Amino acid sequence: MPNIKSAKKRVKVAAAKTAANKIVKSALRTSLKKAEAAVETNAADKDQAVRVAIKKIDQAAAKGILKKNTASRKKSSLARKLNASA
Repeated sequence: MPNIKSAKKRVKVAAAKTAANKIVKSALRTSLKKAEAAVETNAADKDQAVRVAIKKIDQAAAKGILKKNTASRKKSSLARKLNASA
């Protein structure tokens, strides 16, 4: 447990940022799962599901939750799956 005032603040700030990042990561994972499921089952809304997932990936990358290359790799993988199912 920190004794210094600034260290106490850092603990609070880190906890708040962790919580915010967790929300974004969770939403990202959910949208990825929905998109992959839509592509696998050849659902009618698979294009929109992939578009939503790509948007979530871009948002996570912009906030620094995903690295740029990781985001690019995930988007490419989704696009490949979508094009293969078409």
